[in-house]
Amino acid sequence: MSVMIDTGNYIAAKAAVMARPAVVPAYPITPQTTLVEGIANYVKTGEFKGEYICVESEHSAMAACIGASATGVRTFTGTSSHGLLLMHEMLHWAALARLPIVMCNINRVVGPGWNIWTDENDSISQRDTGWIQFYCSSNQEIFDTVIQSFKLAEHEKVQLPVMISYNAFILSHTSMPVYVPDQKDVDNFIPKRIPKWKLDVDNPITFGNIILPAAYEKVRKDMQDSQEYAKKLIPEISKEWKKQFGRHHGDLLELYKCEDAGYILLSMGAIGAESKVSIDNLRKEGIKIGLARVRCFRPFPREEVLKLGKQADLIVIDRNISVGMEGAVFTEVKAALYNNSDAKAYGFIAGLGGKDVTFGDIEKMCKKVVNGKAKQLEWFGFEGV
Repeated sequence: MSVMIDTGNYIAAKAAVMARPAVVPAYPITPQTTLVEGIANYVKTGEFKGEYICVESEHSAMAACIGASATGVRTFTGTSSHGLLLMHEMLHWAALARLPIVMCNINRVVGPGWNIWTDENDSISQRDTGWIQFYCSSNQEIFDTVIQSFKLAEHEKVQLPVMISYNAFILSHTSMPVYVPDQKDVDNFIPKRIPKWKLDVDNPITFGNIILPAAYEKVRKDMQDSQEYAKKLIPEISKEWKKQFGRHHGDLLELYKCEDAGYILLSMGAIGAESKVSIDNLRKEGIKIGLARVRCFRPFPREEVLKLGKQADLIVIDRNISVGMEGAVFTEVKAALYNNSDAKAYGFIAGLGGKDVTFGDIEKMCKKVVNGKAKQLEWFGFEGV
């Protein structure tokens, strides 16, 4: 094992190469560009021996991933913001075709107005495509989650693509020390992919052709069943990683000081990491509050959220907005609680467009709930919040 000090994008590139994908289709977009640049550097040095394809668009990148994965080989790519949106049609195709593609998405604002900083609207807008979605809060978690995602995606009872999201610049361009396992240990953790189906000229099949309504419904139901199975498998893979490499970032949720909490904060990504400082400070003031950082948004950990709701009132900070409704995590949390818990839930929208959300800001939001002054849904930074 060695230590690598680098940005989130270069860390993701290192993890991807160590997973030994056979094909990496690449198209640059700020702030993802240095990720595929990093893989290109590994091509130059000979460390990456797979096929690196420079394509003409993000739509083409996902199309190339689909074509490669359909032949039974491991594939990886990266994108961000409008690049992810351009892939939208192909994201549905990849999931319905049950192709275990792994992709990093660097969360960036969707324009106009044009903005290269972070919020989660790009990936949240893809939540219904069938992709499993992780949200990371550190460069170490990025590395570990990329490797774990191949094991998850390729499991015979999952066979779904995985999107690993992390915040633009806050993580993508910030250097942190990361423990990197030996290649042989990574190879043991994720052996060569065994496809459940593949395109083969020597054994021809048809796939993705016309399908009648009754059969199509079964396809969708099977996807749902696989997402539900992933809920069980994600903690198992996480614990296996901890046993082998000594690191654990949580399962579907990362719980922090929740044991005796009367209030529990739910947040994702970098806000989730910042929230730990807030929780410590609030605890010093005598407020019994904990943190449940949402690592996995799809499948959504509704059973775990309901368990928390039977213990405490919940506070949700979303770095996204489902326009016409509210923050996406807040909606999911309320759905999990409905008819099953008397817990109150409060939602805040904060940090859109890359606006800074400090531990002090998080403390202010939490105190507003604790002091009984919060509405059910508020935008932080407006009307004196």
